[in-house]
Amino acid sequence: MASAVSSVVVGLDRAAGVPLAVQLADALRRAALDGRLRPGDRVPATRVLARELGVSRTVTTAAYDQLVAEGWLGARHGSGTVVTAAPPSSVASVASGASLLASSDRKAPSSIDLRPGAPCLEVLDTAAWQRAWRRAGDLEPAERPEHAGAEAYRAAVAEHLLRHRGVPAAPGELLATAGTTAGFTEVLGVLRASRGRPLRVGVEDPGYRRAAGVVRAGGDEVVGLPVDADGLVVGAVPTGLDVVVVSPAHQYPLGGRLPVARRGELVDRARVEGFVVVEDDYDGELRYDVAPLPVLAALAPDVVVHLGTASKIATPTLGVGWMAAPPALREEVLAVRRATGTRPAPAGQGVLAAWAADGALGRHLARLRRELAARRALVVAAVGEAGHEVVGDRAGAHLVVPLPSADAEETAVARAAAAGVLVDGLAAFHLAAPARTHGVLVGWAAPTRTALVGALSRWTEVLRGVPGRPRGGPVGPA
Repeated sequence: MASAVSSVVVGLDRAAGVPLAVQLADALRRAALDGRLRPGDRVPATRVLARELGVSRTVTTAAYDQLVAEGWLGARHGSGTVVTAAPPSSVASVASGASLLASSDRKAPSSIDLRPGAPCLEVLDTAAWQRAWRRAGDLEPAERPEHAGAEAYRAAVAEHLLRHRGVPAAPGELLATAGTTAGFTEVLGVLRASRGRPLRVGVEDPGYRRAAGVVRAGGDEVVGLPVDADGLVVGAVPTGLDVVVVSPAHQYPLGGRLPVARRGELVDRARVEGFVVVEDDYDGELRYDVAPLPVLAALAPDVVVHLGTASKIATPTLGVGWMAAPPALREEVLAVRRATGTRPAPAGQGVLAAWAADGALGRHLARLRRELAARRALVVAAVGEAGHEVVGDRAGAHLVVPLPSADAEETAVARAAAAGVLVDGLAAFHLAAPARTHGVLVGWAAPTRTALVGALSRWTEVLRGVPGRPRGGPVGPA
């Protein structure tokens, strides 16, 4: 006999643009609001309901996960999963006839964020983290500002760079920063002052949009630099640039790895043409196939500024990063800090130094790599199940699902939002319109593993209704 829950679910439409899990969750949500399902009513197991409705268990599981997250369902000892009271803030919008998931330009309740850029906090050892904060709080207050950064912090970063990035820098050759963006801003400022004019800055296109924003905010010119599946196309970089910003370990956002030949060509051109290479090493520690690749700064410390951050391997809460730069440029940055009294805040530096002192940072990185590698496998499998392919090295915490057109990209982003999954389209990362490449970025660091699995079931349903790029096609114009 059918359950009371299956009797209120009418007309799941496989041909609709909305995934079945979203349709099911919406039907149960409305039934709870209009009284057909009341607080305390027991709902059947996901396997039972899937059989009654003639759908896969992934559909019912994803719907239940969403409703539990929103507070419509909950577990009760001895009774299984039951309906709970409707959140008061949700009643008005649903009772008025507006579906919570009907509009693609409105964030769905309890949306799961699969956009890149966030760290994976689920693997953080909270006990070790709290110990680091306590130890940092025990430090003696400094009498004078440390413009280069706290000595213990720079020593911890030097050890980290040597072990994980192959940079043999002494602590005295490093500067603490407030993050990659802050360090980049400082570099542009001293170069602009030394050259006495606005700069011409080459930025990967598609690339990190915040870098272009920093360039424009300083009154400098942004020059888009083409990239392909292997990263920056060095042969297409124009002459007359002052700075070239590059993400060689894991190009953002396409995920390529800059080949050795291109690295050498870029360094040779920098030395001949007089431009500075700014290396954004935002997640270079996170590789799953081979050891992390050597950085450009190790190859050419005379022309490369290396910028790193703790935001992706730990948390942006610390607000810390680091800079390895040619000696003259490093001294110019220090001179500006001393003249203006500016410096990165020391609190986050103290925490990271304490966290690294007993090996907790190294253990965290090992756990992080294992977890993110497993999550990447889940994402790749989900995309493949939907008949699509992925672009991007086995590294970092995001990849790209290439799509054939701008319309397909917009459709995928909108349908994902309607299903309670937030993703980014490649169009947002292009400096000039129209975009040359089309696709969707999918990250896997931010949610918990359980939430990620639920989101991927919805994402698979979304992708099944979106045309894919022909397999083996180039990363480039559609």
